[in-house]
Amino acid sequence: MDVLDKTDRALISALTADSRASVTTLASSLGVTRATVQSRMDRLKQDGIIRRFTVELGAVAQPDVVKAVMLIELQGNLARQVTAALRRKPEVVDLHSTNGTWDLVAQIDTTSLAEFDRILREVREINGVLNSETCLLLNRA
Repeated sequence: MDVLDKTDRALISALTADSRASVTTLASSLGVTRATVQSRMDRLKQDGIIRRFTVELGAVAQPDVVKAVMLIELQGNLARQVTAALRRKPEVVDLHSTNGTWDLVAQIDTTSLAEFDRILREVREINGVLNSETCLLLNRA
């Protein structure tokens, strides 16, 4: 797909707000047919624009989760291998490239400090990780 049109962007926005919305509800809110919504969703998934549908839990549903943001500096020629290794770790729930001193920003979720310590060690031992800095996320502001 080359360009997202107004309907595609509206559909993505609606799904971002509520990924559980039914095709009927989406069609009604967008002013298009159910068939249009379904075909657009199928195409967006096929083209890799929509990679997955997910659930975001509130703090009450996950009180014991240890959350952190890890800033990672990479050895340039190993960036793809490091990124692939990080994506295989279930504790790394989100991963972004960035600019500046750090090359990647990873969100890490674990269920205990011991597990958190283990995943930090594992990430730092990945060939191509030169440096890292980690910040625990305490309370949502």
